[in-house]
Amino acid sequence: MKRVAFYTLGCKVNQYETEAISEMFEKAGYRIVDFEQEADVYVINTCTVTNLSDRKSRQMIRRAKRNNEDSIVIVVGCYAQTAPQEVSEIEGVNMVVGTRDRSRIIEYLEELESFGGRRNYVEDIMKTREFEELGVDVYKERTRAFIKIQEGCNQFCTYCIIPYARGPVRSRSEENILKEVAGLAQSGYKEIVLTGIHVASYGKDIKTTSLVEIMKKVHEVEGIERIRLGSIEPTTVTEEFVEAIKGMEKLCPQFHISLQSGCDSTLKRMNRKYTTKEYLRSVRLLRDNLKDVAITTDVMVGFPGETDEEFNETYRFLEEVFFSNMHVFKYSRRKGTPAASYPNQVSPQKKEERSRKLIELASNMTLKYNRGFIGKTLPVLFEQEVKGKEGFMEGLTPNYIRVECRGNKDIEGEILDVQLKETENDFIIGEIVR
Repeated sequence: MKRVAFYTLGCKVNQYETEAISEMFEKAGYRIVDFEQEADVYVINTCTVTNLSDRKSRQMIRRAKRNNEDSIVIVVGCYAQTAPQEVSEIEGVNMVVGTRDRSRIIEYLEELESFGGRRNYVEDIMKTREFEELGVDVYKERTRAFIKIQEGCNQFCTYCIIPYARGPVRSRSEENILKEVAGLAQSGYKEIVLTGIHVASYGKDIKTTSLVEIMKKVHEVEGIERIRLGSIEPTTVTEEFVEAIKGMEKLCPQFHISLQSGCDSTLKRMNRKYTTKEYLRSVRLLRDNLKDVAITTDVMVGFPGETDEEFNETYRFLEEVFFSNMHVFKYSRRKGTPAASYPNQVSPQKKEERSRKLIELASNMTLKYNRGFIGKTLPVLFEQEVKGKEGFMEGLTPNYIRVECRGNKDIEGEILDVQLKETENDFIIGEIVR
């Protein structure tokens, strides 16, 4: 039996796609092994969000060949799509696929094995109009299942390479989404996370459905107890949207609403399609209508032209909104994006300083948010054993608080009531209510 190993860089969508590709290999008779083991085929699913992502992708390609110099190395994903020639010239790469036609990867591999040489199957993603089906039957983890419902992005933020890596918006059919959700429910998954490159755009290209419509239909699937949304835009959260989701008991009250900056002039240079006032309105709509709602976000520091005053504006806005969790990252200059040629690029030292301040703020906000739930009892979906802490399991509440408590592995995948006792770093220590 031939062996195949996988390595995934980047987002949840990439992780979903790797799961789908690994299933294809299993159905073709391959045995999946760990990436550090010797394999006949290595598949590296790349990311290109930052220069660091590109570098990490190249490192993993080289590591695969060191594990077995006679192996076939296949590179897929965003870095492969945006720089196919560069990737194909890396020593050890046998095949480059990109972000489309992954469903034909076994067919391409058979061609390569028959005729040899190097193969580059990357085509112009901007001309692609169909959603490529890459369904998943069984996840390696048996707790939460990610469902990719949408591909591509039409936003063209000035710092972002992803529209060029993923192409225009394509929505998956309701029929195929619901079929996959029903199959996962039968396999014992209790939580479904609806994800995509720009989830808020779901249905914009096919007009017969919308994000709210597919959420309603997933909500009706028997066996699914929780539904979680991937990252959405503040413009998604309208009065109509909130009214529609109020009655969805399975929908987790946690919304990741992308911000990037808390300064209007910076948002304008980024080509973000909202103002801080509109963002705050969306947050208030959710808080006024949903109990215990958690708002999480992404914030970028060091965007070209970001002055000390603009950064301070962002800091004050973050305090005003008050997030339960915040991902802070530094602007990375991406060749091929408008912002790469903007004047007044911010120094690495300044980015580091600003990043440190926001990470500290994020930590304080998470602690304060978590403390508000001490003494309460919330349902926790247990995901895994706590690393380095024998006899402890960890999981998430509906509003995305990470909880650790005493328990055995047999509660993995179960939703149990837990009394929240005390905060520790960015999680809460709890006790299962028997």
